[in-house]
Amino acid sequence: MTQTPSVPPNSDLRLRMKVAAATQILVDQGIMSYSGHVSARLPGRDAFLIQPIDQPRSGLRPEHLLICDYDGKVLEGPDGGAPPAEVCLHGEILRARSDVNSVAHFHHDLTNSFTLVEGVPLRVVKNHAVRWKSGIPVHTDPAHVANSALGRAVAGTLGAHHALQIRAHGQVITAESVDAALCDSIHFVENAQAMHNACVIGRVLPLSDADMESFELYFKRGPHVNKLWRFYIEGARAKGFVPGDWDI
Repeated sequence: MTQTPSVPPNSDLRLRMKVAAATQILVDQGIMSYSGHVSARLPGRDAFLIQPIDQPRSGLRPEHLLICDYDGKVLEGPDGGAPPAEVCLHGEILRARSDVNSVAHFHHDLTNSFTLVEGVPLRVVKNHAVRWKSGIPVHTDPAHVANSALGRAVAGTLGAHHALQIRAHGQVITAESVDAALCDSIHFVENAQAMHNACVIGRVLPLSDADMESFELYFKRGPHVNKLWRFYIEGARAKGFVPGDWDI
């Protein structure tokens, strides 16, 4: 019988629990599947939490997570655990963006379809998508982000934005916390689904600058993120895949 590794006593257990819960919720929502990952910067260290390459996302637990440096080297973790092939995607973004504490990478086909057609870029059509009012760049190289050079290229395409699409590949969402990365990932896909549905009906009318300014006038990101986090966590507990004793 394979033994479950124990969580190192000096680790940030609550942060580990949040990464595991966010990953499982994204799977439950049909946003993440057999591949993809959520990372979290470790406070006070040039390092981050990320899941091993072979660990099923649907069963991720806090003790499974690795600690890697920004070069993708494993610093701590279960014996024999190897990071995902795209660990440098996370490491290079966290290195370049001090405002980012969590990165989600997944491969949502409907959302990515906007990178496969000419003249129909993904735009802001729902109110909570004002998070990406600065733009949603498309990284044109569809390759697996499997080394530091490719990770730096993705970070360069991302720039100061909060999300990007990798053409014919998937999505990258950046946020100030794991809680916010989960909520933003859900909103990003909701926005893409809404635009796709609108395209079927007729000509899409993205939100104007005035529309976005009007929404932002009263929008409070912190309370909104907390509201959505609690909603999805309680749903996950009710379904039984996030334990009730996790301190999240």
